[in-house]
Amino acid sequence: MSETPPPPEGLLAELTHRCPLACPYCSNPVALDAPRAELSTQDWKRIFSEAAEMGVLHLHLSGGEPCSRRDLAELTAHAVEVGLYTNLITSGVGLTRDLFDRLVAAGLDHVQLSIQGVDSAQADWIGGYKGGYAKKREVAAWVTDEGLPLTVNAVIHRGNVEDAPRMVDLAVELGARRVEIAHTQYYGWAFKNRAHLMPTREQTDRAFAAVEARREHYRGRVVIDHVAPDYHARFPKACMSGWGRQTLNVSPSGKVLPCHSAEIIPGLEFWSARDRSLAEIWAHSPAFEAFRGFEWMQEPCRSCERKTVDFGGCRCQAMALLGDASACDPICTKSPHHALVGEIAARDSEGPVEDFAPRRFAREPA
Repeated sequence: MSETPPPPEGLLAELTHRCPLACPYCSNPVALDAPRAELSTQDWKRIFSEAAEMGVLHLHLSGGEPCSRRDLAELTAHAVEVGLYTNLITSGVGLTRDLFDRLVAAGLDHVQLSIQGVDSAQADWIGGYKGGYAKKREVAAWVTDEGLPLTVNAVIHRGNVEDAPRMVDLAVELGARRVEIAHTQYYGWAFKNRAHLMPTREQTDRAFAAVEARREHYRGRVVIDHVAPDYHARFPKACMSGWGRQTLNVSPSGKVLPCHSAEIIPGLEFWSARDRSLAEIWAHSPAFEAFRGFEWMQEPCRSCERKTVDFGGCRCQAMALLGDASACDPICTKSPHHALVGEIAARDSEGPVEDFAPRRFAREPA
């Protein structure tokens, strides 16, 4: 792609892969970055300054669990100072009252809190952390009492799909201004657990209809973002709103990625924020250039009228299912491989959900 793209709107800063939860649908890479490989405080401050200079508006402080970083308040203060809107993406479990107060004093703008279930038994089982549900409720109260906007995020799978509409009810009860009901995306650790997490088509349809009904019921009270399940869709999502078009990710070790899961695609060359500026990486990195525009597309995407709508779908999904990142996303009904998706969905909706492999950071290679 010869033309320099417009500046990105958002930066996802994955400060660490450390996390106290053990969610079976974790979207982080199978091989996690060890703490010793994480960027330093000064590295992250420079990256945030470069992002602001580029024109980035939104900074998402994520992980793992970003509260595992002892310098989180300092990083937040710097981001605010350079003019970035700061959004903390947290499980809540690692957040103490003292740290929360320091984040508020630093100028934190928004909190996104994950929930795993509608009660303690369900949530603590899925998250693998006893007492996690109670702590999340406590953190939600801190946020709303302080007057900060709260988004609640709930990842949906066979272990909680029947409770998807109650997730919306819980978010409203917690005082959220926005709730994300996101069906599991099968990358990273979630791909490993797909046979134990995939809902049936019937479960998906019921949950989808019930959540959409909640949208009308709560109109004017809460914004509902509903991410539909890929494996039961007719057309793919516009992943990342197009590869390298609006956002970029920085991994804990400094790799700059066009999307959260891009490292599963072999052959891509990822430049590091340790060595190059964000602006240079955004404009010229081989990984970002790989799937920008439309020239890389195969048929039927190249000739499809939807290519400016969904940009060929998800490159990581094409890689995971077909072994070819430039292929038409097989979620699409126009893909010659679409039948494969139906076969997988039918097969993988039968594995016992209780047999999923929990994700535990301590068990990953150092």
